[in-house]
Amino acid sequence: MMNTNEYLNPMMMGAEAEALHSSLNQRVVGQDDAIAQIVDIYQTYLAGMASPGRPIGNLLFLGPTGTGKTRLVEATAESLAGDAKAVIKIDCAEFQHSHEIAKLIGSPPGYLGHRETRPALSQQALEEHYTGKVKISFVLFDEIEKASDALWNLMLGILDKATLTLGDNSKVDFSNCIIFMTSNLGAAEMEALLRPKMGFAASEIERQNQLGRLEPGVAEKIVDIGVAAARRKFTPEFMNRIDKVLVFRPLGDTELRRILDIELKLLQNRIQTVSPERLFVFSLTQSAKDYLLREGTDLKYGARKLKRTIERALVHPLSSLLASDQVRAGDIVRVDYHSELKRIVFAKEGTMVLGAAA
Repeated sequence: MMNTNEYLNPMMMGAEAEALHSSLNQRVVGQDDAIAQIVDIYQTYLAGMASPGRPIGNLLFLGPTGTGKTRLVEATAESLAGDAKAVIKIDCAEFQHSHEIAKLIGSPPGYLGHRETRPALSQQALEEHYTGKVKISFVLFDEIEKASDALWNLMLGILDKATLTLGDNSKVDFSNCIIFMTSNLGAAEMEALLRPKMGFAASEIERQNQLGRLEPGVAEKIVDIGVAAARRKFTPEFMNRIDKVLVFRPLGDTELRRILDIELKLLQNRIQTVSPERLFVFSLTQSAKDYLLREGTDLKYGARKLKRTIERALVHPLSSLLASDQVRAGDIVRVDYHSELKRIVFAKEGTMVLGAAA
C-alpha cells in the first residue's frame, strides 16, 4: 500500500450541510458561531456519527432579547423541514409550578382530566412534521430559566437518555430531536458592558467608530458572563447534559441594517404572493431605513421591535394606499422620511411593466 501522506480537510462540508449553512446565513444575521454549531450537529447526524441513545444535539442559547435566539431555531426548521411551525415550542413561563407539567406529559390514569389532557410532547407531536427526506424534530424550551425545578428534572432524562415517560407510562423517543433552550440569563450584565457602544442607542460618533464591531476582549467577556450566569442558575447535572452553550452577542449597526433589508425583502415577497393581482413594488431611501432602525431597534431589545415598527410605519400605510386606490397594480412607490413632519412619506415614482418585478 502506497502512503501518499496527503492531509485531509475536516473543515470541508458535505453538500447538504453546505446548503443548510447557506440557508441559515440568509435568514439569521450576526450569529455565525451558533450557525456553525447547528451545521456541525447536522453533518454529524447525516454521517451517522451522532451519539446513540441521546438527542441529536442539546443546545442552550443565551443572550439579550432581540439577538436572534428563537429566530435561529425557526430558521433551522424552515431550512430542514420547510416550515417554522415544525418547531415544538414550550413556553417555560407557563411551567413555574410542578402541577403544570401535566400539560407536557398528560395526567396519569385515575387523575381528573386523564383522557382529556393531550400531552404536548407525545411521539405523534414529534413526528408530525417529518418529511420524506428529513426526519428530525425541533423542540424549543423558551426562557428555560423561568421553569420550575420539576421541568428541569423532567428534562434530565430527555437530554441524557432521549426518553420521556408520559402520564400513561408510554415512552417518547427524542433520539431524532434537536433540543434548543433559550434564556436571557446574564443579559443585563452584557448590556451594561456594551452600553452605549452598540446599536442605534449610541451616539452618532460612537456608531461611526464601532460599526457593529466589538472591541478586543469584549466578545470573550460576553461569553464568560453568559456561561457564568447559567452555571449559577442551573445544577451541574443539568449543565453537563448540554452539548454546547452559545452566547448571542448584541447586534451592531451593520447587522441591524442587514436584518432590515431581509425584512423588507420578505415584505415585498408577501405582496407578490398574497396579492399578485395588485402587485406593486416599493423602495426605501436611506433616510427612511434609518428612521425604521431608530424606531425599531435599540441595545436593550435588539431587533425584536423591528417587525412591529415595519408593520406600523410601512405595512399599514401601504394597505391604506391600496384600499383607497392611491396605489394600484404596477405602481412603483418611493418611501422617504420627511424630517419636518418626522414621519414616513410615500410618493408614486412611476409604473412598471407587469411581470418584470418577479
